[in-house]
Amino acid sequence: MNIREDREQPHELRLDIPAAHSAERLARAVMRQFLQREGVPANAVDELEFVASELLSNAVDHGGGNAAMEESDAPPNVRVQFHLRVQPDGWEMRVSDQGGGDPERVQALISDPDLPGPDDERGRGFFLLNSMLAALLVERSEDGKGLVFIAQKRYEG
Repeated sequence: MNIREDREQPHELRLDIPAAHSAERLARAVMRQFLQREGVPANAVDELEFVASELLSNAVDHGGGNAAMEESDAPPNVRVQFHLRVQPDGWEMRVSDQGGGDPERVQALISDPDLPGPDDERGRGFFLLNSMLAALLVERSEDGKGLVFIAQKRYEG
């Protein structure tokens, strides 16, 4: 895993991880330490960890990682990019994958009012994210190989 905290942008964390759930778990642990150093309140850390878990799991399962549990099971050279920017009034998280996909189609899916809801057994991730975020957007990744999910949260008051 490549971890970079930009000295010019001290409130940002960037991770480059293999597309495997084992790397996702490590990324969440690194993020938690970063947020604690930033002085983010515990309830906000828990919320950020949930959002990161949903987006990173989605990238591993559907973004080119073939749901690999361990790095050795992941397709070679398939990576997930994670970028978190923390500000006093909120945060923005970006998770990029390499699994192709049409951003407009995925954005429509995310915005679908008929998404699985709180009583459904599976597939509630986008429903839950939509209920807690100011915005959940999808764009084509910079390398053109996949999608980037952008989650934004602004604090009230």
